[in-house]
Parts: sequence; C-alpha cells; structure tokens
Amino acid sequence: QVQLVESGGGLVQPGGSLRLSCAASGSSFSIFGMGWYRQPPGKQREFVATITGGGIANYADSVKGRFTISRENAKNAVYLQMNSLKLEDAGVYYCNADVGWGRERSAYWGQGTQVTVSS
Repeated sequence: QVQLVESGGGLVQPGGSLRLSCAASGSSFSIFGMGWYRQPPGKQREFVATITGGGIANYADSVKGRFTISRENAKNAVYLQMNSLKLEDAGVYYCNADVGWGRERSAYWGQGTQVTVSS
C-alpha cells in the first residue's frame, strides 16, 4: 500500500512562483522514477516533468527553463519549483511515482493540487 499526497498549489499572478511537494507513505517499498503531470481545464492530462532515482530530470518543452523537478529520497518526496508562471500553466497538478515492493511494481498517483494563474 502506497499513498501519494500533493501540496503547495494555490493562486498566483502571471510571472509568479509556486513550489509543489509530494510525499509517498506506506509499507516497505522502493521508489524508482517520480514525476509531475497536469490537467488544464477542458484538456487531457499531460506530462510536465520526471526524475529518475539517480536524479536525471526530463521536462516538457513548454516548461523547460521555468520549472525544476527535484527529489529527496530520505523523505520519499518529489518537488516541482515553478517560476515565471503563465496562464497556460493553470490546472490540476498530479504527482506520480513508480513504486516497487516485493515482486510487484506499479505506478501510483496522488489526488492532485490546484494551480490557478490569474491577474
């Protein structure tokens, strides 16, 4: 059993910043890759950023240079620093983790946190 909980969403003006956090909890498990996805209003969920267990990051072209993904393995946590926010960055942001335990391995999702960008 693994649970992911996101936090840090809120209302910001264009050009502002937010830092999202996600922490995994549960019984004995190992986390491999972690990432962030978002769902803008009226659109499908889309990839934002991922980071491997070794700290290698990958970003969607739309956020490169503005967002930074990082992780803190001791806390089973992943973060997303969002700078220079744009109107099109608004949406529900979801945390994802590739989790392994025993012989099993599966992807887990958080419930999401709302990010609103408005002037």
